[in-house]
Amino acid sequence: QVQLVESGGGLVQAGGSLRLSCAASGRTFSSYAMGWFRQAPGKEREFVAAIRWSGSHTYYASSVKGRFTISRDNAKNTVYLQMNSLKPEDTAVYYCAAASVNYALDPRSYDDWGQGTQVTVSS
Repeated sequence: QVQLVESGGGLVQAGGSLRLSCAASGRTFSSYAMGWFRQAPGKEREFVAAIRWSGSHTYYASSVKGRFTISRDNAKNTVYLQMNSLKPEDTAVYYCAAASVNYALDPRSYDDWGQGTQVTVSS
């Protein structure tokens, strides 16, 4: 099991940037694929971005591609989500998750989840 703690959320104006961090502890972080998901009020949790355990490949939802960047530092047991050109529709609780597979886009493939961090983008 991996324990995950997100940070970096907050309130930002449209067009602004935020960087989310997710610190992991527990089992070997570097062997896990990592993902970011988000959930807005009244909506289902949706995929945002994922990265392979090696960091060699990244995956993005079409709604964030070109604006968000996922990265990881296995030496620091941390995964990041750099969010640029934020839009009001990006407002949601953002969760990081760990999967004991090469990579995954489906939240059902993820074994461990953080508690989430709120991102609010004002227009």
